[in-house]
Amino acid sequence: MAGTRCQTKYPVLLIHGAGFRDLRWPVYWGRIPRVLEAQGAQLYYGHQDCWAATAVNAAALKERAEEILRETGAEKLNLVAHSKGGLEARMLASSLGFGDKIASITTIATPHRGSKTVDRLFAIPRGLFNFAAFAVNNWIRLVGDRKPDFLEVCKGFTTEHMAEFNRRNPDVPGVFYQSYACVMAHPFSDINLSTANFVVGRIEGENDGLVSVDSARWGETCTLLRSNGWRGISHLDAIDLRRVPLTRRRGSGVSDIVDVYVKILEDLKHRGL
Repeated sequence: MAGTRCQTKYPVLLIHGAGFRDLRWPVYWGRIPRVLEAQGAQLYYGHQDCWAATAVNAAALKERAEEILRETGAEKLNLVAHSKGGLEARMLASSLGFGDKIASITTIATPHRGSKTVDRLFAIPRGLFNFAAFAVNNWIRLVGDRKPDFLEVCKGFTTEHMAEFNRRNPDVPGVFYQSYACVMAHPFSDINLSTANFVVGRIEGENDGLVSVDSARWGETCTLLRSNGWRGISHLDAIDLRRVPLTRRRGSGVSDIVDVYVKILEDLKHRGL
């Protein structure tokens, strides 16, 4: 049913994370865009590369954001970003000086403080990383990436790199920052991330299969997302990859990730953004 719950003052730019692109099919965001638009949201997509370095994608997002502002005549944008896309959104606002044209930045499962797990992975022989980077970069060019740099992306997730990133990209005054962190209840919550969830859990504590809760915290508020069901919410569930509700049960937790996005835009609307 059509409504106005998500009809924010400023257009919304959805920014995807690493490893995916904004393709017409399958839609990275699952059922989310359809529901948000039915509730009045004016949505746009980042269309940045999936394995480009954060700085490269942030520059591409600046061009995209300027295009949207020209097209809509809006003064500002609300950025809603998943995973690495949240770092690109922050860099756009801060280092690239675009903050005066951004009303809010909402990050979902973004590794703001890096990953201690990735720190340990970089202890393995560099030759293995270089081989993986060569394979990924060449394969991903086939689906449209212009400047893939798998090795640089992985380096960007280290805690040392993110500490420097945070120093160089402080929050911009006047921009509302908020974050969301997801938790898998156990390794079998998402079979695609079961091993990763177990490993990250041993090293960093509660996590969504890739990003720990501690690393995902940023901004004025951080909301911890847990599902009503037995499997929790994984990094992929956060973008509705399965395209079904998390559970049919109702309770204090999240039963459908789509509801979370509706609430995000509804709250931005109430803030006058």
